[in-house]
Amino acid sequence: MTDARVPRLGLIVPSLNSVMEYEMQRMAAGAMSIHSMRVSAHTTGTREAVGTRENLLWMDSQVPAAATLLAHAGMDVIFFGCTAGGVVKGPGAEQEIIRGITAATGMPGGTTIAATCNALRALGAARVAVASPYEPWLNDHLRDFLERSGFTVTAIAGFSAAGGGAVGPQQAARVTPQQVADLAVAVDSAQAQAVFISCTNFRTLEIIEPLEQQLGKPVLTATSVSMWDMLRLAGQRTNIAGAGTLFRMN
Repeated sequence: MTDARVPRLGLIVPSLNSVMEYEMQRMAAGAMSIHSMRVSAHTTGTREAVGTRENLLWMDSQVPAAATLLAHAGMDVIFFGCTAGGVVKGPGAEQEIIRGITAATGMPGGTTIAATCNALRALGAARVAVASPYEPWLNDHLRDFLERSGFTVTAIAGFSAAGGGAVGPQQAARVTPQQVADLAVAVDSAQAQAVFISCTNFRTLEIIEPLEQQLGKPVLTATSVSMWDMLRLAGQRTNIAGAGTLFRMN
């Protein structure tokens, strides 16, 4: 049985995601418990055309119901772990999702894109380079969201920048950590104060510290900022080994 003193972190992920729960459990390392729910990434009940604006908005709409079920287990925080779902409607939409979680459960809520902005501000990083698996239209939404939130995006590129061609949301999990690292290096420049690797379905945990050493700046990933913000919202300050500069600030 889970020790009642261990923080309980509620995580909502897209149904196609096979990476975030695994990496979150590794970061938790027994010091906290992760409890997850899934929301469908497909409006039609099929596996077709998952990377569309319609499907991302459909995922967003399901979050309060998923949060309600997580709340039955007594979470300390409930979090929507999807970068793309938080950006397609622009700044402010992520706060709507957070308010929906709290209204449905009475518990603190968060989203990956809100966590990204919180983490960049905590680091004092106003200029950021962004790597993602996304197609250009979704990268345009992500750039617009970050810039309208007060950041300068020095460069942004999808996986094709690393020579891998376009990948869909589900295929992102099959991209190797080294390929993700190559993409992060490709988008970085002297102007960037931090690098952000977007998508909670990208494998990134093992490359954060090596990239920080190579690039000489903070490297944030969708999963690392999500864990950091979840802990912050739950009133926890934990230094997670291997998760980068962000956690050493706690």
